[in-house]
Formats: sequence, structure tokens, C-alpha cells
Amino acid sequence: MHLKVPIALVDELDEEIVHSTASLDLASGEIYDVVYDNYDLKARGIPAALPDYAFTSGVLSHGGKDVEFGVRVDLFSGRYSVTANELLDIKVRAAKLFAGIEGKDLATGGGQSPKKPH
Repeated sequence: MHLKVPIALVDELDEEIVHSTASLDLASGEIYDVVYDNYDLKARGIPAALPDYAFTSGVLSHGGKDVEFGVRVDLFSGRYSVTANELLDIKVRAAKLFAGIEGKDLATGGGQSPKKPH
């Protein structure tokens, strides 16, 4: 199952910041469809392969609220992803920030008010 959400990516270099958009699969942690803004991928390669690369971060936004997270880059394949632990943290923080659901309620399936009979 694929549950993709739009995210923003930021590759930080010593003297430059490379912005891009992508889709994060909330089931696997894989990041797909990376589109760089004003960056020549063919000429320069992925930002993580440059000698002055520092790190990559991601942002999941909804309703003016943001959840920031760390992103891993596989230099061999050029694929972006998040670890399983980071993915769980993203889900918990997003549920809390966007829907007001606490992590313990999310884990137990709570957080939803039961419907009262009329």
C-alpha cells in the first residue's frame, strides 16, 4: 500500500541551499518524485554527492503547520528516504500537530470520539 504525502526537501551545502519537492510514502518511508527548484541535476548530480554537502531535511506541511524531519540519501542510488524510527516520529508529531491526537492515543487507535446514539 502506498500512502504518499507531498513534502519539501532541503539539501544544505556549505554555501548553498537546494530546495525541492517530493512525495513521502508514509507506509515505507521512501521518498519519490523529487523535483529540484533551480538546480541542474544533470550537470551537478545529486546535492548529497557534492563535496560541500552537509545534510538533508524534509518538511511536511498542513494548514500552515510544519513537521520537520531528517532525511537519508543513498549516494549509490540517489534515493531519498527516512528511517523507520524517523517515520514513526513523523507520524506521531503530524497527528499531534495537525489533528490534536496524542502519540499514545494514535498507538492504541484512540483519539477519535465515539459516536453517541441519538
